[in-house]
Amino acid sequence: MSVVSEFRRTTGRRGAAGAARGVTGRGEGKVAAVFLAPWFLGLFLITVGPMVMSLYLSFTEYRLLKPPTWIGLENYTRMFEDPRLLNSLKVTFTYVLTAVPLQLIVALGLAMLLDRGLRGLSFYRSVFYLPSLLGGSVAVAILWRQVFGAEGLVNAFLALFGVQGKGWVSDPDTALWTLVALHVWTFGAPMIIFLAGLRQIPEMYYEAASIDGAGKVRQFRSITIPLLTPIIFFNLVLQVIGAFQSFTQAFVVSGGTGGPADSTMFYTLYLYQKGFTALQMGYASAMAWLLVLIVAAMTALNFLASKYWVFYGDD
Repeated sequence: MSVVSEFRRTTGRRGAAGAARGVTGRGEGKVAAVFLAPWFLGLFLITVGPMVMSLYLSFTEYRLLKPPTWIGLENYTRMFEDPRLLNSLKVTFTYVLTAVPLQLIVALGLAMLLDRGLRGLSFYRSVFYLPSLLGGSVAVAILWRQVFGAEGLVNAFLALFGVQGKGWVSDPDTALWTLVALHVWTFGAPMIIFLAGLRQIPEMYYEAASIDGAGKVRQFRSITIPLLTPIIFFNLVLQVIGAFQSFTQAFVVSGGTGGPADSTMFYTLYLYQKGFTALQMGYASAMAWLLVLIVAAMTALNFLASKYWVFYGDD
């Protein structure tokens, strides 16, 4: 009987402990739900809700002052007949395919320079990162327009060598390239990531390569680049997505027109004009979803191509 009694007492204590843990777990779950509620509320009200609404509006004709009218795929078919939209895609792809690689090259070069152990590294790292914080601001865009203006600093510098400058932002042949230069100037964020990646490469690899007679260029090609490819890929994906969403620079430098001659008409700027200037919200919503598909396709393409050039340590 004593054994049976002891078993019952032990089982009872375990059952009580389990019940207590169950009550505690449910209590913790309620507390977690309370803390997560604002995030979920913001997710559905600020992100998911507007996305679903814009998807619906993309199939309608909606001009804000009148209720939306269902028109099916008309907005999407109309986009392929819109020459300014096609031009904005051309401008945007030109910008992305030139600005992003140039920015990554500059960022990697400066990261390698800082990785050499310069005195005051923290100061230089902060200074180089500053353009990334300011590059998308209205103030910097205005400053950039002045720098590349007819009386700007660029022409003042060229005048020192007897070269007659021009209004770089007012010339259709050069206006877009001033925005490319602005994007390249905001190299701080990828540079910091490259610097962190360089610090993770074991020094013994370079020492062994030096013993084998490999020079700096060979070490860069055979050690640095292969081991840094995951970081390059990460920066590439982030910068491509960000470049497709560029808006402020083109809006401020061109005065919101995308000029001269639509040479700085980014896709996002044209979307803004259709939605908030022409009040064609249905058409603008369709344009927004086309941009989502383009960014998703470019991201998927990067991931598919990564298996041919990205090297991971366990490969």
